[in-house]
Amino acid sequence: MPVEPILTMRREDGYDIPLLVWRLDEPLLAISSAPLGGGIGVRGWVVNATVPMSYRRDDPDVHLTELAECLGLTGPGIGLLTGVDVAEVVSAGDGGVRVWATVGLGDPIWAAAPPSDAPPAAGTVNIVVRVPVRLSDAALVNAVATATEAKAQALWDLGLPATGTATDAVSILCAHDGPPAAYGGPRSEWGARVARAVHAAVRAGGGTGKGSGMPWSERGPGRRA
Repeated sequence: MPVEPILTMRREDGYDIPLLVWRLDEPLLAISSAPLGGGIGVRGWVVNATVPMSYRRDDPDVHLTELAECLGLTGPGIGLLTGVDVAEVVSAGDGGVRVWATVGLGDPIWAAAPPSDAPPAAGTVNIVVRVPVRLSDAALVNAVATATEAKAQALWDLGLPATGTATDAVSILCAHDGPPAAYGGPRSEWGARVARAVHAAVRAGGGTGKGSGMPWSERGPGRRA
């Protein structure tokens, strides 16, 4: 069974700022585009941390390492950042696959857009996927593409002419042993389940209910000392 994330708070710059923590019951094989723990390897935890829209640190990996240490997390893990309130995480499942998404759509873009010097506006769709079987390295790469395609389909269903935002990240975790599934595409056994679960989570997160994607710092940054 997938480990559910725990919502907690950290004290930073005088504010109580939310973050989600997955404390995995066993290390999992992962592929990720996260600023901390990106690439392919065995990971023992995941953090998805809200930051204010004024965030300007150019060392997010160092910042996330500091957060992990404060949480007592040890060993290699995955760290994600977002401007939206991670308390609005949306989850979905399909055939043993579980997906959690925090959906911020303040700056939807086409991936193949013309060059621009403008900094990204409010946004970030962070997707965490748990697959209960071992995926081969090639299947992991394919599953990232599948999850991204499903996210883009969800945005289209929401009426957004976009493929995502400029700062989206995806992390896929699977069993680290056992016979590896060879494929992760949208018509493979496990890739199809990933696609449906990602689509459902992003579609729900980008809707009018939970997961509206308003930046946390615009909603009201909690209690300040």
